[in-house]
Amino acid sequence: MTSPRVISTDNRRPLQRTRRRRGLLALVALAALACALAAYGPQARSAAAPTLVIDNSFALDTLDPQRAFDPTSTIVDRALYDTLFTYRKNELAHPIPQLVDSWSSSGAENFTLQLRSDAHFADGTPLTSADVVFSLRRLINLKGNPSFLLSGAKVSATGRYAVEIETPTPQPQLLSILANPSTGIVNSRLVRSHGGTDGADASTTDKAERWFNSPSSAGAGSGPYELQSTSPTSQVALRPNTDYWGSRKPAFASVVIRNMSAPVQFLTIKRGSHQVAIDLSSDQAQTLRGDKRLDVSLQPSPWTFYMFTNDDPQVSSVTPNKRFQRAVRDAVDYEAIRSLAGPGAIQAHGLIPSMILGALGQGDTTRTNLAKAKAELAASGVGAQPVTLEYPSDVTINGVSLATLAQKLQADLEAAGLRITLAGSPVTTFQPKFRAGKVAFGLWLWVPDYPDPADYLVFTPGQLIALHVGWPAGSNPAIEKLAAKARVATSPSTRRSLYQRIQLGLNAQSPFIPLIQPSQAFVSTTDLAGAAFSGAYLVDLTQISPT
Repeated sequence: MTSPRVISTDNRRPLQRTRRRRGLLALVALAALACALAAYGPQARSAAAPTLVIDNSFALDTLDPQRAFDPTSTIVDRALYDTLFTYRKNELAHPIPQLVDSWSSSGAENFTLQLRSDAHFADGTPLTSADVVFSLRRLINLKGNPSFLLSGAKVSATGRYAVEIETPTPQPQLLSILANPSTGIVNSRLVRSHGGTDGADASTTDKAERWFNSPSSAGAGSGPYELQSTSPTSQVALRPNTDYWGSRKPAFASVVIRNMSAPVQFLTIKRGSHQVAIDLSSDQAQTLRGDKRLDVSLQPSPWTFYMFTNDDPQVSSVTPNKRFQRAVRDAVDYEAIRSLAGPGAIQAHGLIPSMILGALGQGDTTRTNLAKAKAELAASGVGAQPVTLEYPSDVTINGVSLATLAQKLQADLEAAGLRITLAGSPVTTFQPKFRAGKVAFGLWLWVPDYPDPADYLVFTPGQLIALHVGWPAGSNPAIEKLAAKARVATSPSTRRSLYQRIQLGLNAQSPFIPLIQPSQAFVSTTDLAGAAFSGAYLVDLTQISPT
């Protein structure tokens, strides 16, 4: 079993580390598991003040909210730092105010936010517009992984509890961005006293990261929990913010997020209490369904796996051929691939996953048509020219190995008469080649930076991912016209319609072939209320309480 890795799907932000491998444990691993169980066994808890334990295969570089942009830090920072907006359960299409009392927007370019006047940080300091301005400016000027979220935005205070945000172009997705933990509001006075700055030179002069990663940063946030201890390789412990301003008070005497492999999580969840495991494969989770002490859920994850055919004739003389592209699209056995991904997985109806505004429905799904695929291939004129399918051989997401998926796709395509050679390589080799636009035929994936359909405009002609596959501006005026309208639309119903039309166009005419949304397993003990998978935070610690 290989170690998880942190990789990146584009030029902007880190990809969640690989997780959830399939299969039973080898006998040789049992001794190691036994040692791990001894080290990480259930902690002593009292009925009056239980400890919540979250088991997660760590992807953790930092807990500094304006620098952090990986899965484990998302779990932690969600509990430490309130944001201007958040979500009600997993309703990702509709951000709701958290630190904001009311707001208005002019053309989705000028946003006026009226803050709550009753929020305060854990050390009692009132939270005001000065803290919001400092936090968002610091995010921008640090020039870190999440800085692109507010690229070009101007943030200013117009009163003690009033903030204005101006964006260089219309951004109806801004409310979703302001629910990301990287936009968490920090105590500006306290952060400055520990070397933090929001100045234009923050990328070189800000010295607060080490402090944010230590328990002494407890007063920096206004969330229901404070940082008690941290180790980026073993565990992070939180304690209650006993003076939390919100109506939903911290429910646990402590919260421990432990770095656990999926096999160890599988064993510990069966013997613990007040516990959550979020990295099990769907097969592992299925075997736990009969345990009455556990709640087991399987749902589509926000990842979208897709194939692509490079549209640049200088890269390949075959893959830009539209009939070749249609032959590939029709030849895929989508149901078999969905089954390969395990219970809870679904066929990707489009590039936008099912839980985000603008997702397509079951009726819009591309269907397998082997006869049509053979006819399209025959009409393409490319004959039996061999084509190489490239993919990162060391990437496994939600229990689905891209290497295994590539083998299945090879068989599907060859059944239609295509000659396919597989070429797996380490992600560190595949990714630069993909970004340079040199992969002619490939298998890759995407997870949203924020849960809004605007994040998927990168797949339209002339945008980031489209350029990686040789699809420049002017390639499809109809889709580009829809994308231009979608960028400035503000009505949810209008946005839904536009993004659905964009995806229908992409499904029919683009170099992208959506394949699956793999299964996200979420297992918790039945002595918890509010424990559920969150597409925005993985698990929202602020919503969980003991029963």
